Amino acid sequence: MKNIDSFQDRQKNAVAAKARMIAKLAARPGTDDPAVIARAAERRTIDEARTARQTERQNAEAAKEKARQEAVAQEAAADEASAKVRRDARYAARKLRAEPSAR
Repeated sequence: MKNIDSFQDRQKNAVAAKARMIAKLAARPGTDDPAVIARAAERRTIDEARTARQTERQNAEAAKEKARQEAVAQEAAADEASAKVRRDARYAARKLRAEPSAR
């Protein structure tokens, strides 16, 4: 057994490897083979299902975001209303304090 191959040995090995690759490629079924067509249809079905799930997920996320924004808007409106009530109460108290001294 030689540890170092000669140039001719390496050349023969390369030719043999190329022949094996060509034989392997030639053994593959063509694009008109029913098995290939069936696998392509199955892949399309899987891709369509994946796209549908992704769209459904995006719609759900959009609905969650919309609900969150509505909650924030309602909270802001409630804060604004309570601030208005406090402001009106301060105004009324100030007006009551000012009335007795005006008499």
